[in-house]
Amino acid sequence: MNILDKAKIWTKAPFNKSTQKEIQDLIDANEIDQLTDRFYKTLAFGTGGMRGIMGAGINRMNRYTYGKATQGLTDYLKECFPSKQLKVAIAYDCRHNSDTFAKLVADVFTANGVQVYLFDDMRPTPELSFAVRHLQCDAGIVLTASHNPPEYNGYKVYWNDGGQIVPPEDKEIIAKVTSLGFDEINFKANDNLLTYIGADLDEAFWNASLTNGTFESTQGRDQLKIVFTSLHGTSIKLIPEALKRAGYADVHIVEEQRIPDGDFPTVASPNPEEPAALKMATDLAESINADIVIGTDPDSDRIGIAVRNMDGKMQLLNGNQTMCIMDDFLLKKWKLEGRIDGKQFVGSTIVSTDMVKRIAESYGVEIKVGLTGFKWIAKMIRDAEGKQEFIGGGEESFGYMIGDFNRDKDAVTAALLACEIAADAKAKGTSFYKELLELYKKYGFYKEHLISIVKKGIKGADEIAQMMLDLRENPLKEIDGSPVTWLYDYQLSKAKNLVTGETKEITIPKENVLIYYTADGAKVAARPSGTEPKIKFYFSVNAKLDSINEAKQVEQQLNDKIQRIIKEMKL
Repeated sequence: MNILDKAKIWTKAPFNKSTQKEIQDLIDANEIDQLTDRFYKTLAFGTGGMRGIMGAGINRMNRYTYGKATQGLTDYLKECFPSKQLKVAIAYDCRHNSDTFAKLVADVFTANGVQVYLFDDMRPTPELSFAVRHLQCDAGIVLTASHNPPEYNGYKVYWNDGGQIVPPEDKEIIAKVTSLGFDEINFKANDNLLTYIGADLDEAFWNASLTNGTFESTQGRDQLKIVFTSLHGTSIKLIPEALKRAGYADVHIVEEQRIPDGDFPTVASPNPEEPAALKMATDLAESINADIVIGTDPDSDRIGIAVRNMDGKMQLLNGNQTMCIMDDFLLKKWKLEGRIDGKQFVGSTIVSTDMVKRIAESYGVEIKVGLTGFKWIAKMIRDAEGKQEFIGGGEESFGYMIGDFNRDKDAVTAALLACEIAADAKAKGTSFYKELLELYKKYGFYKEHLISIVKKGIKGADEIAQMMLDLRENPLKEIDGSPVTWLYDYQLSKAKNLVTGETKEITIPKENVLIYYTADGAKVAARPSGTEPKIKFYFSVNAKLDSINEAKQVEQQLNDKIQRIIKEMKL
């Protein structure tokens, strides 16, 4: 069917009058570009679920795409658990329409006989993951678009282990959803099957977070000065109270960003990966001489951390740096407590820093490496249950998780852990940043950089596909003068040594990712985003650091190397 024929379907029943009018107005105005973008593809589950711009159409988040996804999931759950009273938990964030969409999703579930536990107000994503396990639900849904612009919303699906769906469930659910017609959605709610949840779950989550994110041996909590910002998001519901309960009394909240607001009025993007998003917080920290800044994205799964560098200035750490110091701190605590016995592991991803491998190995702990997205770390935990303990793990995109009491990246518990590291270091006369430099001195100075290239619409999707095709069929032979040794092609599940011709199988699931490794230790990865119209390039280089006093010089050399690689690749 052509675009116009697809659009005309939405001007008739079963779509409601407002939906019909929205599409008919676009047809009447001959808005071909708008119609094309709304109907050229159907939204599908990616690494972070289903995410898109709100509005009418199959490539938009609306009553019918939410309803169809929920009806398909319901049908799948009934097949999986045929003789059971199904239970589902639902949470939502601060975005426009999230509360309305959450009730709509609840209505479809209850219309199909499913018991629903719906949060009475917005809550962080990690609390939904926790609620699925705590309430022994069969699945969970969170309505969020993470750090995307205000016009976006989304739909994340969690399985009964509290982790996001992975194979085979994800493809089987998608098949169910795809096979449905919009006229097969049951919207006739049965509120007798709806229970609102809130305060009791908060208490249980705070207790679990404190148990996993704090340590009795930590000193100096009363001396640590903290600046916190929720970036207009949901973390305001839990993090200030979590810090208070842990014993952190000197906490300063960025008041201009305290109130949840789906327009995110004080930032261009509510993404703690970007220094501009945390500028208000770092400015406040400079003015009051704070030790650490904590900032979260709207659904409070990602965390940004800024600390004072060796010059005394606030510096935003990247996700790899945060992961390395958190891994090391946790492993050190577990070792001191005599809890490491060869049955533990930490988790990471293929595009994250390889420094975490060196850290884990030094403690004699296994590191499991999976595809991008925390659903794969959750799968590691599920697969290892009863055999291995999960200590912690993260990914470069500012996500970290401590323990297995929930199964998604968790900025609430990570905020506690970050403050534990800072307080412990300050009490010992050092600092968070100096502790990071000590790790570089021990394991090598690893420097990472990310470039995201936005390519919107059909044309953009074609350009991204061509870029990956070129890198796959005409691989780089050298990078910054160093021979490429290995090329890992995760779509083909093959790794090839470009020097010797040796090949080997990649055993983790397929994904459209290419990673180049060079003789001098550089690593360059290319990966189209699963939830946004972007292609991402990840760069990692490293060098020996003999003395902390040389850190600036070595870092500059590594930065220069990365910039040469970017220029060489014409990015």
